[in-house]
Amino acid sequence: QVLLVESGGGLVQVGGSLRLSCAVSRSHFSLNAMGWYRQAPGKQRELVAIITSGGGTNSADSVKGRFTLSRDNAKNIMYLQMNNLQPEDTAVYYCYAQTLGPGAKNYWGQGTQVTVSS
Repeated sequence: QVLLVESGGGLVQVGGSLRLSCAVSRSHFSLNAMGWYRQAPGKQRELVAIITSGGGTNSADSVKGRFTLSRDNAKNIMYLQMNNLQPEDTAVYYCYAQTLGPGAKNYWGQGTQVTVSS
C-alpha cells in the first residue's frame, strides 16, 4: 500500500503562485509513476503532470510553462510548483502513484483545494 498526503493548497489571486507537496510512504524506486491530477467542479479528473520510473515526464498543455513537477528522493516528497495561476486552475488537486510490477495498483491522496480568484 502507498500512502499519499498532500498539502499546500489554498486561495490565491490570478497570477499568483502556490507549491503543493505530497509526502509518499514509499521510495520512488518501488513506483512506476508519480504525479498530480486535478478535478474541477462538474468536470472529470484530468492529468496535470506525471513522471515515470524511467524519468520521463508529461504534463497537460494547459499548464506547460507554468507548472513544474519535482521530487526530493531523499525525503520521498513530490512537489508541484504552480506559477501564474489562472481561474481555470481552480480544482481539487490529487497526488497519484502507481506501483511497479504485476498487479500494479493506483493510489490517490485525499486531495487539496486550489482556488484562484480573479
